[in-house]
Amino acid sequence: MPDSFSKIKRSLIMKSVKSRGNKSTELKFIKFLKKFQIKGWRRNYKLNGKPDFVFPKKRVVIFTDGCFWHGHNCRNTKPKDNAAYWEDKIQRNKTRDKIISETLEQAGWQVIRVWECEIKNAILCEKLKTLVDEYENSGLSCQGRQELQNDN
Repeated sequence: MPDSFSKIKRSLIMKSVKSRGNKSTELKFIKFLKKFQIKGWRRNYKLNGKPDFVFPKKRVVIFTDGCFWHGHNCRNTKPKDNAAYWEDKIQRNKTRDKIISETLEQAGWQVIRVWECEIKNAILCEKLKTLVDEYENSGLSCQGRQELQNDN
């Protein structure tokens, strides 16, 4: 079905739509942090790239990336309609993610990118175990993966 707006008008409409974040993924991640009593994180912290979670004292930032929007192939879903547009859009997102990560790392921040599917599959436990110092004090046990998976 052809679009009822011109390409320029559609572009203006889409640019005016503001992101509200990937709320369900972020909420699952918050549940994870609270469950294992990982403290010291902030949201909406004024930092380049708008990380989803920031541990200012540890200089750690965490992005919770949606698998589709950031090009993770876990589900291997690719839109058939307007495929070239979506491939380009996702590639731009991946390029932007890389630039933001490099910029933050050069500024002395440790960057952790968590895929949406990693929270669901409890892979997050291992990722945070090696990268966040709070792990030692959190009571987090990676043997309890099944319990975490059942919570999601």
